[in-house]
Amino acid sequence: MLELRDDLRLALDRVAFARHVGIEPDEWQAELLREDTRRVLLNCSRQSGKSTLAALIALHRALYYPESLVLILAPAMRQSVEAFGKVLAAYRALGRPVPPRSEQKMSLELDNGSRIVSLPGTEKTVRGYSGAALLIVDEAARVEDTLYFAIRPMLAVSGGELMMLSTPYGKRGVFFEEWTRGPEHSWRRFEIPATECPRISPEFLEEERRALPARVYRQEYLCQFEENEDAVFSYEDVKRAITPEVLPVFVPGGLGSAD
Repeated sequence: MLELRDDLRLALDRVAFARHVGIEPDEWQAELLREDTRRVLLNCSRQSGKSTLAALIALHRALYYPESLVLILAPAMRQSVEAFGKVLAAYRALGRPVPPRSEQKMSLELDNGSRIVSLPGTEKTVRGYSGAALLIVDEAARVEDTLYFAIRPMLAVSGGELMMLSTPYGKRGVFFEEWTRGPEHSWRRFEIPATECPRISPEFLEEERRALPARVYRQEYLCQFEENEDAVFSYEDVKRAITPEVLPVFVPGGLGSAD
């Protein structure tokens, strides 16, 4: 059990909290841990530590803010289990400072009334939850848009935080849209390519650059949104083809209308 003075220090300093778990944050991770921001987008390379950081933030919220509901969403069951495993590992490393009421494979309920629940990211799985203090969407570039539209109302009353983290996956979906076109004041954005991750060596990146198709390498390691594999026309070509001077089909006054 943590001493009271240490417990207060860790409650106020999430960087110290991470170090107490045994994780030395990278510079960008420490910056995020020290910030108080309600909307965060993490566009990060593979193996950059984004999921570990999200797990630490989720656990800190549950431990030090009683009655908090924290939801961790991922595209599939396997990814949900993996994401929640990082939360449990940190919780156990701390010696379970707040005793658990229930500790399961994909959920943790604490004696202070807080809950952390990890779910496969579909609209149907999240509809029954409300009043979330923190929503974390892992691999956000790969979740369905309908999930994003379903979770945002959960924050309406609670005023909770939303964190979306991912490696890019084509020029599509809400993660791409929010990263490229979301209002600047609405999101705190972090872009972490593999070249800025101290655990990934230049030698490994050079090997990957030679082994992978260029677009795959840029997407997986350099945080670049590449064209979708099945795209007939590029994203930029489609954007250039849209003009307010031409009316859509089947609207009053447009091509194919009865007027």
